[in-house]
Amino acid sequence: MAKILAITNQKGGVGKTTTGVNLAASLATAHQRVLLVDLDPQGNATMGSGVDKRNLAATIYQVLLGVRAITEVRARSANGDYDLIPANRELAGAEVEMVEMERREARLREALAQVEGAYEFILIDCPPALNLLTVNALAAAQAVMIPMQCEYYALEGLSDLVATIRKVRQHLNPELQIEGLLRTMYDARNTLAQQVSAQLIEHFGDRVYRTVIPRNVRLAEAPSFGVPGLKFDKNSKGAQAYLALAGEILNRRAQTA
Repeated sequence: MAKILAITNQKGGVGKTTTGVNLAASLATAHQRVLLVDLDPQGNATMGSGVDKRNLAATIYQVLLGVRAITEVRARSANGDYDLIPANRELAGAEVEMVEMERREARLREALAQVEGAYEFILIDCPPALNLLTVNALAAAQAVMIPMQCEYYALEGLSDLVATIRKVRQHLNPELQIEGLLRTMYDARNTLAQQVSAQLIEHFGDRVYRTVIPRNVRLAEAPSFGVPGLKFDKNSKGAQAYLALAGEILNRRAQTA
C-alpha cells in the first residue's frame, strides 16, 4: 500500500514544489515506485518534471470533475523516473465547479484509490492556500509534510495550518498525521534561522526532519531545464540534501512497518 504524503504550506515560496519534484526523484533513485500529483494550478511541478503543461489534453482537473480516470491522465517524468499526474491553469476553475458536487472533499482520495496499489509513495504538491484543493489533498493523504523557511512569519502560518489539519482529522480523515516539518532554504549563518529552527525542534521534537535543505543555486536553476536537481547536478548540496531526506523517510517507514 502506498504512503500518501501531502506536501503543503499555505505560504508560497517555501519550497513545496522543489520538495515534491526532488523528493520524488530521490525516492525513485532508491528504487521506489513513485507518483507525484501536481495539485497546483501553476503547474510548476509538471514543468519541473519535464512535462509541458501547455500541451496537455487532460490533467488532474478532469479527474477531479469525474470526466477522466486518473490512469488516463498519468504521464511519465523521463527525467525523474517517476509517474506524474499533471496540472495547468485549468485547475483554477475546479474549486468553483466542485462546490456543488457530492463528496467534493473526497474527489482526489477516490481517484487515487484506483492506482495506489501500484506505488510505494504518492506525493501531492499542494497549492499555496488552504482551499478546497488542499482539503482534497489532506483528505486523501495519510500524512503531511510541511516545508518551511526558518523565519518569523513562517511560525504564524504554521499555527493556521496545524488548525486546518486538526479540523480535517476531525471531520474527513481521522488517520491524518503530521509526518514532519522540513526546514528549507536554510542558511546556518542566519541567527534568526537558528532561533526558529530551535523553536521548531522544541515544539515538534522528532517530527522535525533531521535533514535540512540549504539555499542552493543549482536547485533553483534545475526547473528551467525541466529536470529535478538530482539530474541537473547530483553533486550539488541541494540534490544531496534531498537524497538524504529520502533516506530518512525510508528509514522512518521501515521502523514503523
